[in-house]
Amino acid sequence: MTGFRDFLTRFRPAASPGRAAPAGVPTDRSAELRAELAPPLALLDQTEAEAGSIRERAEATATSRRQEAAQRAEAIVASAREQARQVQARTAEQAARAAEGEAAALLAAAEREAVAVRDRARSRTPALVDRVLALVQEDLEADGTPKGRGGGS
Repeated sequence: MTGFRDFLTRFRPAASPGRAAPAGVPTDRSAELRAELAPPLALLDQTEAEAGSIRERAEATATSRRQEAAQRAEAIVASAREQARQVQARTAEQAARAAEGEAAALLAAAEREAVAVRDRARSRTPALVDRVLALVQEDLEADGTPKGRGGGS
């Protein structure tokens, strides 16, 4: 890289103003600029190469982390599905037990009700039979059939 003094010499007049100087060799300004800019541009090339390698490492790391995350997500989903199956089985078992208990309670209540109906029927049957016989006898007497005779003989 050129020094500060070399930089300033660019702005110094070549000769004192006055009459024309003899023709000289023109300076190659582009070669001077290339020479001046080559070292910083070389540093930029190194920096760009380093940035590229950092990007590649970052992409590899990101890919690896995505794969690990996908594997963990699959494991979590598989675990959740298994837990859901277990919960579903427990819930179905509890519902079946509850339904069986309710059915047994309903059956017991129905049996008690049936026994109560049978008992009421047994206790009421003699009185009802007597009443029905009395009504039939009244009907027979109203038709003119004597009490002591059997139906149609």
